Amino acid sequence: MTEPRVPGGSGTELSLPDGPTVDVGEIDLGMREYVHDGERYAVVMDVHPPSRFFPESLVEVLRDTVEPADEFDEFGTVHIMGIVMEEFPEKVDSADVSDDGTVGCSMIWLTEFDDRRLHEIVVELVVELMEHAISHSDDDGAMSEFERQMLEFDVSEFVEAYRDERDFETEHDRAL
Repeated sequence: MTEPRVPGGSGTELSLPDGPTVDVGEIDLGMREYVHDGERYAVVMDVHPPSRFFPESLVEVLRDTVEPADEFDEFGTVHIMGIVMEEFPEKVDSADVSDDGTVGCSMIWLTEFDDRRLHEIVVELVVELMEHAISHSDDDGAMSEFERQMLEFDVSEFVEAYRDERDFETEHDRAL
């Protein structure tokens, strides 16, 4: 006998330690945060482009230089969230919802961080990734230049400016 379903509900849940348990059917594609009892939790889906966190020019550089060791053809949001999960395994939950046609994506992540803090963490971790990559370069000048630029780089300032730049009023707005 088939099991009755609640419309929009998939039965797949995300759960954080000391946080909410969320049915993925409650999450829609445009959602960036889930609010529960006044607490904010970042929501990320594999269909969200990496440009959610970085300008497209940097995303292109990452795609050109990072070769994923998995079934994905290019570096993307899945890899970004993999880096976050590796660093903060107890603060991120994920669900593979690829078999659920009602959701609209294949992977969903819920974090104990709000959307802004997650954005800062992603930037910090990708900068570390870039620093590690350039440290393997034979070009001492490139490493010195990277270190010099990082001394001037302020993660919070970057995140604030980028979020202001990409913060659209409605779904009909578009980048200039």
